[in-house]
Amino acid sequence: MEHIGVGLIGTGYMGKCHALAWTNVLPVFGEGPLPRLVHLAEANADLAGARAKALGFEKATGDWRELIADPDVDVVSITTPNAFHPEMAVAALEAGKHVWCEKPMAPAFADAEAMAKSAKTSGRVAVLGYNYIQNPIIRHIESLLTLGAIGTVYHIRLEMDEDFMASAKTPFSWKNEAAAGYGALDDFAVHPLSLLMTLFGPVGRVFTHMSKPYPNRPTYDGVPREVENFDIASVLFELASGISGTLAVSRASWGRKGRIAIQIFGSLGSILFDQERMNEAQLYTTTDESANQGFRTILAAPQHAPYDRFIPAPGHGLGFNDLKTIECRELLNAIAGAPARVIDFERGLEIERAVHAMAASHEQQKWIEVGTQ
Repeated sequence: MEHIGVGLIGTGYMGKCHALAWTNVLPVFGEGPLPRLVHLAEANADLAGARAKALGFEKATGDWRELIADPDVDVVSITTPNAFHPEMAVAALEAGKHVWCEKPMAPAFADAEAMAKSAKTSGRVAVLGYNYIQNPIIRHIESLLTLGAIGTVYHIRLEMDEDFMASAKTPFSWKNEAAAGYGALDDFAVHPLSLLMTLFGPVGRVFTHMSKPYPNRPTYDGVPREVENFDIASVLFELASGISGTLAVSRASWGRKGRIAIQIFGSLGSILFDQERMNEAQLYTTTDESANQGFRTILAAPQHAPYDRFIPAPGHGLGFNDLKTIECRELLNAIAGAPARVIDFERGLEIERAVHAMAASHEQQKWIEVGTQ
């Protein structure tokens, strides 16, 4: 395949990330098909036309169904609000298109199941936007674990925090609606869960508590509206492998901007990572002489592939959009039938299953076995 026709539905923050990734993937990696930015869909024709011109797409439409029906489109990027994912993804797959859909799959588990079933039936590639697993430092952490650098892992602590809902004055948005899901769990926790499952495998059982700091939020018409989901969640979990852990997520933590913190504790050492310092990890090993034991900083460098595709020198650092470009490359690998580091709809369903078990645990206030809720 010399060219691949790209359709993009939605041009908010993540839509722009996808557009940049499609533009950058061939220059960065130097191989693979040339993405052709064919068709862009937005909420109305005027907005679609303006965004298509800005992002370099050939055609624009106010009807996403028109984009999916376009024979020149081979793969569809879906970056709309969560509630729209199921209908759009299933329609694209049934039309014979490959799909790159932002996380989470869907607010309702039945819809996520339908998406996974459609992907399997279609035979098309369908992957989710879990770009944090692409970080070269995360890949290096995985190799350290495989080599046994910290011995047998027995406990994991995960946190994800931002502060975009920390103020009581922040207006009500679609993210506060029940239709968007449980709140921090599926808007947020799915990202650390993607890292957890990539590094260690599936979650076995969970115990959860969720809360909201503000029961109401202002609206633009001046009438307060009840917040319908939860900005904070705390989870005790046990992996299927028996490893214990905790997960804490919050959309209302002042001072936190993009924190995904992982602490991995093993019999011979520890590994620490924080997404706000995404180009480094901290490693502690007891195999060092006792007088020299302490955390060492590992900086991202060309030997941590695919960092070398972007920068030839260590310590200069990649960014969020670079991870999206790597994810795009892995998607193209999957489409070509090559080995690919992706979370497809089938694997994504395991993340959704864990999220729904966590929500069920909060409702029932007891331990829940994942997959039995």
